[in-house]
Amino acid sequence: MKINPLLKRIIYLSWIIVVPAGLWFTYKTYPPHFSGNWPDLLAFFLLTLVVAAMPIVINNMFIFLIQWVALATFLKFGLFFEIIFAQFAVVVVLLRSHVYRREEFFRYPLNLNMFFAVSFFSGIIYYTLGGEVAPTLSGNLSAIWLAVVYSFANYGINQIIISLHLHFIYKTSFWGKDFFVETISTIITFPIGIVLYILYNQVGILALLFVGVPFISVSIIFNLYYSSQKINEYLQKAAEIGHQMAERLNENDVIHLFIQKLSEMLPVDYAYILESEGEEPRLLRRMENGTVLPNEMKSMKKTEGISGLVWQSGKAHLFNKKQEWKQYETGNIPSNAESILAVPIERSNKIIGVLILASNQKRAYEKYQLMILEILCSSFAVAMENAKHYEQTKRQSERCPLTKLYNYRYFENVLMDEFDKLLHFKRQQLGLIILDIDHFKTINDTYGHQSGNEILIELATRICKLVGDRGTVARYGGEEFVVLLPDLSKQEAFQLAELMRQSIGNWPFVLRQSLDQREHQVPITVSIGVAVAPEDAEDALALIRHADRALYVGAKRAGRNRVAEYSTC
Repeated sequence: MKINPLLKRIIYLSWIIVVPAGLWFTYKTYPPHFSGNWPDLLAFFLLTLVVAAMPIVINNMFIFLIQWVALATFLKFGLFFEIIFAQFAVVVVLLRSHVYRREEFFRYPLNLNMFFAVSFFSGIIYYTLGGEVAPTLSGNLSAIWLAVVYSFANYGINQIIISLHLHFIYKTSFWGKDFFVETISTIITFPIGIVLYILYNQVGILALLFVGVPFISVSIIFNLYYSSQKINEYLQKAAEIGHQMAERLNENDVIHLFIQKLSEMLPVDYAYILESEGEEPRLLRRMENGTVLPNEMKSMKKTEGISGLVWQSGKAHLFNKKQEWKQYETGNIPSNAESILAVPIERSNKIIGVLILASNQKRAYEKYQLMILEILCSSFAVAMENAKHYEQTKRQSERCPLTKLYNYRYFENVLMDEFDKLLHFKRQQLGLIILDIDHFKTINDTYGHQSGNEILIELATRICKLVGDRGTVARYGGEEFVVLLPDLSKQEAFQLAELMRQSIGNWPFVLRQSLDQREHQVPITVSIGVAVAPEDAEDALALIRHADRALYVGAKRAGRNRVAEYSTC
């Protein structure tokens, strides 16, 4: 969510004004309990930073349990040092949370202000009620209760301040899972802080090891468990995505699904898929900020750029910030990008492409994600190859190998679908043109079948140019062609057929593969039949039959080189 720039400036200014003044006031009003024991103070400070840097991760939530160290620090050294330690802890927490982007820097003074207010006011409450620095808790029920009051005042003020900030700055609510987690963590960590304080008074700095080491060990165990759990989740997702890609039989569908799922799994602001094509890679897909853009990029060789690094090394690469990959850049990756994952796409131990994912955030990716992406890229390569084979097979089954037009089988299916739309009033009319070359056998006998094929190919090209996207053109068989024209009236279909006849008859065909191996210009004429449903036919087969009748009775028998429309007369 974007924050008003004026509000950001107010946040920065408030920290500059409030925190230094508050620290001076605290030092003068509630002097710290410190007798020059710098090693112990430094040990507490380091423990605070270590605990802040090692959150416990549960159900994808990072829980920073620094309250117990803060409580022991407050009781032993006083409010002044507790505030200072908390300020440093906030910085560590935000760094651990990957707050690196310039537009997010305001979160540092914002959270520093929040932690200062929580520490300051809960400390004031403690001292106002008669609390002391370095109290004796053993056998002193009153001091223990004051410590409890301090902890829960700290907790309560924290909840109020967080909820106010979320409401007025982020326009969201805090009263949910985060509130519950904060409450439970306060209850759990309070006894640990009391134990650390009491044990420190008895055994000194060793108490930090006795309490800190087990706590940090538990945090490490939780983090390792979280990491393994996260990897298992990614592997499961990778398997699911692999199955979904394998089900897609269209190349564009495979690419779209691949990019979509990657964007759901990872923070992806930019995604590029490059395909190996000679010395220069070809951009297969380009997505920036969730939008698919034209496949355009600056000219580069396979040895250049981040993709070139992957092609040459054959290995995946992870860059955590722009300074790490800037030396390889060729101008194709936006300047806002920071983190980059570049992974080879391999098939049969050969790199056939490169996947590049980028994020505007520093350190947005983890190393283990490279392994997941390598698995997904392998599945993607297989799915793309299967889709290519399917599309090639489909083209071969649907099209005439000579003219590249649709064949009769495909045309019949389209005709049935269009006629069904006509019957359900999704079409107003359905026109059909059947075209036949006049005296085609004579041409084959005179110039050879190869020349006949030249004519068929050229004729198919001319018809397609004239029809455009108004209908479907197919080779019906031999020297016959058909054109299906949805929502064209009989007059419009007739005019188009007449235009075809003239454009074919008025411009001779050039033959370069004749029997005498000489170039010839041969005039060609065609006869055409036209029928339109529902006026001329009540079913698909009748439409073909009536257009065919118009061709042979109305055009061929009448002298050829003409257009005839179906008539019941």
